[in-house]
Amino acid sequence: MRANFVASLDGASTVDGKSAPLGSPADHDVFMTLRALCDVVLVGAGTARTENYGGARTVDGHTPPIAVVSHALDLDPAARLFTDTRVRPIVITCATSPALRREALTKVADVVVAGDERVDLRGALDELATRGLRRVLCEGGPHLLGSLASERLLDELCLTLAPMIAGGAAGRIVAGYLPTVVEPMHLLHVLEDNAFLFLRFSTAAA
Repeated sequence: MRANFVASLDGASTVDGKSAPLGSPADHDVFMTLRALCDVVLVGAGTARTENYGGARTVDGHTPPIAVVSHALDLDPAARLFTDTRVRPIVITCATSPALRREALTKVADVVVAGDERVDLRGALDELATRGLRRVLCEGGPHLLGSLASERLLDELCLTLAPMIAGGAAGRIVAGYLPTVVEPMHLLHVLEDNAFLFLRFSTAAA
């Protein structure tokens, strides 16, 4: 499980609600490279809506599906996520999600039920693995990353540090995660391009 996020120097994960203003051409290259290396892209429903997600582009013949995590299933079957894609997306939900919405989404996506009252992320990852989707790339949002971290499911974090002060009321890359002990991560790589820093961390010692 690898996550890819961008943040400003003061910790903001978005500008005006979106992450794109924090990026750069090199950051986009990293984004595309990480997608080329994964089997599936995991994203929260809120991020998919805010960023107007479509399907991943094909790189060297490889097109990873987008897997969206949602309890409420507040997803429009006519959204780009389902209509602008080369491969069928995956919707990960739980048993208490609205049955009618779940049925509607089965027409445009593979729907995976993992957990009863909330999405069981570990169970969802196991289900993805049975489909041969073992290399998972999480692209957001902060609550999903927080849930993955709290359940000790995160293996690597690729963080782009943008050389800007964003200010405002933007949140950080993690939300809702309240650990009792600060977990150290180990720095594996640092790259620089036009003052942007590209950091790769692991939860395991190198």
